[in-house]
Amino acid sequence: MNKKRELYFYKNYFEEFYETQTDKVKKKIIWTLKLIQEIDRIPEVYFKHLKNTSGLYEIRVQVGNNIFRIFCFFDLNNIVLIGHGFQKKTQKTPKQQIEKAEQIKKEYYDNKK
Repeated sequence: MNKKRELYFYKNYFEEFYETQTDKVKKKIIWTLKLIQEIDRIPEVYFKHLKNTSGLYEIRVQVGNNIFRIFCFFDLNNIVLIGHGFQKKTQKTPKQQIEKAEQIKKEYYDNKK
């Protein structure tokens, strides 16, 4: 399979979120992550740039009425770093979740130097 992007899980932020999900949600998360790795143009329904951020994206997973968001960002061209995830209960992404994602991104780049 020809990968368009490499996915890396930064520290254990994603794992902590993933482990608490049901099998059905885990399957959908894995399916969505594969899609992000493999297709050239990812539909916005699955992967969206967050406005007014330092280049954060959200991976969007929906299972029935449950909506989940997993934050990520790019390093170089095709490396996607996956941060934390959460279950979305409101229309707007909560500010503290975006702040946490910005913090994780900053931590990554600070540690990379």
